[in-house]
Amino acid sequence: MKLEFHHINFVSENVERMHDFYTNVLGLDDVPQENFPRTEATGDAGYSGKIRFATEGKMQMHLAERDLGVAFRNGHVINPVDRGHIAFRTDDIAAFLKILDENGIPYSDYGTTFAKTWHQVFFLDPEGNVIEVHQQVG
Repeated sequence: MKLEFHHINFVSENVERMHDFYTNVLGLDDVPQENFPRTEATGDAGYSGKIRFATEGKMQMHLAERDLGVAFRNGHVINPVDRGHIAFRTDDIAAFLKILDENGIPYSDYGTTFAKTWHQVFFLDPEGNVIEVHQQVG
């Protein structure tokens, strides 16, 4: 099992302003939204907030609209779009979940709730920072 840095997620009340700052002021490249196929949200599941993406070529920034109700609506404890998070990609999500279980680290397994092609799991580091680990699926 391998982990690699994938993205940093910042949340905002004004996603367009954030995207404009990172692309037009800092010069990052826009990542087309079509590159991130989202699962359609329903009234009681998923996430329908605005999201934009930027990159310097290797690592991505996901700029997401803050939604304090995501965890509640999806039956989870950890909310990845409250304060944002850092994300890693793995090639073996099952092996990674085993590591979390063996270390007694609770997590919220969102599966493909947010992204059609990513199995996403969120947990906290010892200081309470939200971490995502995901694997591409499908």
